[in-house]
Amino acid sequence: MKVVRFGVSVPEELLEKFDKIIEEKGYVNRSEAIRDLMRDFIIRNEWEIGDTEVAGTITMLYNHDEADVVKELLDLQHEYLEEIVSSIHVHMDEHNCLEVVIVKGKASRIKEIADRLLSLKGVKHGKLVMTGTGKELV
Repeated sequence: MKVVRFGVSVPEELLEKFDKIIEEKGYVNRSEAIRDLMRDFIIRNEWEIGDTEVAGTITMLYNHDEADVVKELLDLQHEYLEEIVSSIHVHMDEHNCLEVVIVKGKASRIKEIADRLLSLKGVKHGKLVMTGTGKELV
């Protein structure tokens, strides 16, 4: 793969803060950190477009005693068989469960699934973590 050099002008204070963070995170150099930032920017754009194939996880913490949350979670997951690749269920204590749903499909559809799952009564906290499929990423 051909590597291209380019220059970037930034305020000195911004560069100092950036250098401090990349050192704390263990980057070997600025180029590696900037490549990661560029990849993240590209992936976020893919999710905003909505029609690109993406992947991600939907993580939920819920009280399994709450109403019909378990049944509703399962019913919703069965509605999206093409997009839901797998799920992991963990018993946190006698009432709380953690569920991670692994998804792949069009960004707009994945966001729809996350919104529906995370808005269920009984879900205490949740988050959609988005990434790409890696096909277009360099």
